[in-house]
Amino acid sequence: MTLDSSPLLSMQGINKSFGGVAVLRGARLEIGKGEVHALIGQNGAGKSTLIKILTGAYSRDAGSIVFAGHPVEFKAPIEAQNGGISTIYQELNLIPLRSVAENIFAGREPKRLGIIDWRRVNAESERLLESFGIRVDVRRPLHSCNTATQQMVAIARAVSTQAKLVIMDEPTSSLDKAEVDTLFGVIRKLQSDGVAVLFVSHKLDELYAVCQRITVMRDGQTVAERELASFDKLALVQTMLGRELSTLQAVRHTGIEHPGPDALTVIGLKSGFRVEDASLAVRRGEILGLAGLLGSGRTELARCIFGADRVDSGELKFDGKVVSLAGPADAIARGVAYLSEDRKFEGIIPDLSVRENLTLVLLPSLARWGIVDHAAQTAITLRFIERLGIRCSSPEQPIRELSGGNQQKVLLARWLATNIGLLLLDEPTRGIDIGAKAEILTLIQELAREGLSVLVIASELEELVASSDRIVVLRDGRTVSELRGDAISESNVMKAMAHG
Repeated sequence: MTLDSSPLLSMQGINKSFGGVAVLRGARLEIGKGEVHALIGQNGAGKSTLIKILTGAYSRDAGSIVFAGHPVEFKAPIEAQNGGISTIYQELNLIPLRSVAENIFAGREPKRLGIIDWRRVNAESERLLESFGIRVDVRRPLHSCNTATQQMVAIARAVSTQAKLVIMDEPTSSLDKAEVDTLFGVIRKLQSDGVAVLFVSHKLDELYAVCQRITVMRDGQTVAERELASFDKLALVQTMLGRELSTLQAVRHTGIEHPGPDALTVIGLKSGFRVEDASLAVRRGEILGLAGLLGSGRTELARCIFGADRVDSGELKFDGKVVSLAGPADAIARGVAYLSEDRKFEGIIPDLSVRENLTLVLLPSLARWGIVDHAAQTAITLRFIERLGIRCSSPEQPIRELSGGNQQKVLLARWLATNIGLLLLDEPTRGIDIGAKAEILTLIQELAREGLSVLVIASELEELVASSDRIVVLRDGRTVSELRGDAISESNVMKAMAHG
């Protein structure tokens, strides 16, 4: 699709700084009417800031925005929504305890004689979802629906506002292949109805499957705008990173020469309906990959090991000793750390600084008579900023302003600053760009070489195969395969997922 002379959206010369640090410098973005447009760049490239300026969450320092033929300067996201721009964020901004229908029409409920017309709300919600091939009781609480349905509810809400442009920020990060195909069908339907879509994703195959044009950002600037079909994947990644790919090639982790004793042993573990019969062992200084399809019980097993979920039966051993965990505090006391796949709700505290987030677990040891030693906090933070290469303007910068990859490094540093022996990582590279992924994976391998035991859960099989000493595969809550040595390959992992 060739952009015509009057695009739906034109952002030109956009500048934005936070605390004197420039995050956008002359950035631009143009989207045609009824076009599916890709936006890509490393975390920290400025994508999210550009979107927040467009939707009124941030004000711009300089530049112009023209939407649907008119100059605009939205003061708040609700103004952007009323103006024809709807945004679906990676972490869905929905109300779990309200019904599906209430979420679709929240704040815009049709009324009759001054009273909300619930019959119409429910009927319109059903019609919208059925147009996407989704049949669900719209009166049920949203939290009782799976992630894919919640994603469609967010899209239905966007469509119900008569949006001309729908922004989708990493919409497939929690969907399986069949659900992704359904989403792509919805995107194509939106396009056929004349609605433009801005598709933000780090998954290159998805971009090529659904997008016509692409904008690439790097270091707060727009560095490329072109037809996606004319951009091969290698050139696209090189443009995004501004360097050769040599540092990004997955280095096959060939295994430890002299494995130590088991740091963790799990035997026949059962928990609820998700973990049925799981067994594995992680040795000292080893990276164990944990693979499985969505719903296989990977996350639930990690939560059991960390004491966050109840163990119904089976054995859990740390350093050869059977333990019974009353909660995460017991696991932490035994040197176990856990990074959840959900940074936003179970990791960072957005409004606190890098310093406060990084030293959170250390606070009891940094306080005397109830007063925290600020100098000690800062010293520890600066040490880990340097060691992990955390990119921030200062230790006092709010963590919410950091890219996803740098937020993940802060969370890693939070645990590394304590005396841990076993690190549980659930999707440690989820939602971060290729460059940051390479940095995180390299850091994990360095930690293992220093003697730390690591259990890694990852949906990206290429990453898991490249970085694991062994891989255990779960299916329906059961351990069905263990791969080691030359048997570690993507094809063998997929066969185990499918057939055990």
